[in-house]
Amino acid sequence: MKTEKEKMLSGELYNAMDEELSNERLNARLLIKEINDSREDETEKREQLIKQLIPNSGENLWIQVPFYCDYGSNISLGENVYFNFNCIVLDVAAVTIGDRTKIGPNVQIYTATHPINYKERSEGLESGKAITLGEDVWLGGSAIICPGVTIGDRTVIGSGSVVTKDIPSDVFAAGNPCKIIRELKQ
Repeated sequence: MKTEKEKMLSGELYNAMDEELSNERLNARLLIKEINDSREDETEKREQLIKQLIPNSGENLWIQVPFYCDYGSNISLGENVYFNFNCIVLDVAAVTIGDRTKIGPNVQIYTATHPINYKERSEGLESGKAITLGEDVWLGGSAIICPGVTIGDRTVIGSGSVVTKDIPSDVFAAGNPCKIIRELKQ
């Protein structure tokens, strides 16, 4: 029989109030509080705390605080990734972000989802779908990335967009729902 964490990581319905998951979220929240409360001139302290929160992160990661996530351990970041102020990553499933990707302020990345069936939802069950952002992606401010979305390399997502479906490489896409506006010449 699978644990609730194993169910969560495999994309199955799981109980988020499970003790193991609750403890992991609490530990993440405590680290997040320390990160968000750290001073701008405490770069070494902040880097150490971020590495504890997001152990699968490449070199030269920069996170402007405040920053929020569920676990941190389900986030994998390439080299030179940048998060602007007030980003949220609900990482109940894998979030993979490629090298040199820039995340604008107030961007929200949601792997978490809930059942459409109200009976399952009323039982407190939820699930997650992995999100992948390629290399050299730029997410404009206040973009929302929905569960299960993949965004290809070098793509730009316009500010305020709600990305509900995969977006290929080398395009500018924007809107609600987000749609391809034009190809980008490299």
